[in-house]
Amino acid sequence: MTPSLLRQFWHFVEQVQVGRLLSLDDHALQGWLLAQFSDVYPLEHNQRHHLECYISSRLSLIRDVASDRVSGGFGDRP
Repeated sequence: MTPSLLRQFWHFVEQVQVGRLLSLDDHALQGWLLAQFSDVYPLEHNQRHHLECYISSRLSLIRDVASDRVSGGFGDRP
């Protein structure tokens, strides 16, 4: 995956409603993110496969980012 695609994906994740990210189980969240992202950013087959694997390996981080948004910050960072 290219750095540009990763930036686009994380920007997309930051725009998604927190409730959506936290309410779905892992399988549903992975499928939903892949489908929604590829609707906005059309992907080639190999890009879609790599993104699917990437999302699967980052589900905990995605949920952590969403939880931080709910709590209003990133801990002790100014």
